[in-house]
Amino acid sequence: MNAGSKTTHYLSVVVPVYNSESSLPDLIKRLGPTLASLSSKYEVVLVNDGSRDQSWKVIQELARSNDWVRGINLMRNYGQHNALLCGIRSAKFSTLVTMDDDLQHPPEEIHKLLAKLDEGFEVVYGYPEEKQHGFLRNLASMLTKLALQKSMGADTARHISAFRAFRTQAREAFASYHSPFISIDVVLTWATTRFVAIQVRHDPRQKGTSNYTFGMLFRHAMNMMTGFSTLPLQLANLMGFLCTIFGGLVLVFVVVRYIFQGTTVAGFPFLASIISIFSGAQLLALGIMGEYLARMHFRMMERPTYTVRREPGSDDEAKP
Repeated sequence: MNAGSKTTHYLSVVVPVYNSESSLPDLIKRLGPTLASLSSKYEVVLVNDGSRDQSWKVIQELARSNDWVRGINLMRNYGQHNALLCGIRSAKFSTLVTMDDDLQHPPEEIHKLLAKLDEGFEVVYGYPEEKQHGFLRNLASMLTKLALQKSMGADTARHISAFRAFRTQAREAFASYHSPFISIDVVLTWATTRFVAIQVRHDPRQKGTSNYTFGMLFRHAMNMMTGFSTLPLQLANLMGFLCTIFGGLVLVFVVVRYIFQGTTVAGFPFLASIISIFSGAQLLALGIMGEYLARMHFRMMERPTYTVRREPGSDDEAKP
């Protein structure tokens, strides 16, 4: 399929927005002709995730100027995946494309994702030919993808990207999901296993700086591990088993030494080391269980995944 040939897809493009007032006009300017060449019906849903700049004002202006642009304004910053979930649930058409707001995902590459969908896949990722980030950011991304691979159980997790296309009907698998912790890539596995990743062009960020830091990506990885996988509990169980074996071997060593040499193991450092090993293992296991209890606590509180302030055209749009 060429970039200029129209498909049978009706397209909804969802873009989470955070402090991107300078890049949004260029994004819409490039999305317009691209989507018009791909589909006869399309829309762009811009979800303002509590931006601290004038992003919402820009979104309102773009929505007034383009009838295929819609905006959603969240009450506060909930995070990229929470904003994506909001936009995905609001999407009207049969095929969904998600992308970032910083023009690193070229709109002109969307046709490659759609072509792969037409081959029978349900979720298609477009990953970069070359990484555009620094060492620490790439390291954090690698940790996140390793966590995703364990949570998703799919090799494609190594090439996941915010630039993705999938069938809108997949959202039915997580329609009732209401936890404050969300990973779009994990919940998509609840709907299908037909994933694929292809290389696409990624451009350098033209304006502003990335909102993702090493710490944020690390926390996201931990949220995925404890929110969608039992692997940490299994590791804690394995650690306890290994510590038990180690303790048994130490006991055998002490007894054999006493029998054959008539002396016990002397020295405070030996005793302190053993106590430290077992105490550390116990505290780590308790910490892991505490993370799971915290997730259960927040879910029982029924904290919202997101809260919408307003949309252009809604009844309260005219209110201050």
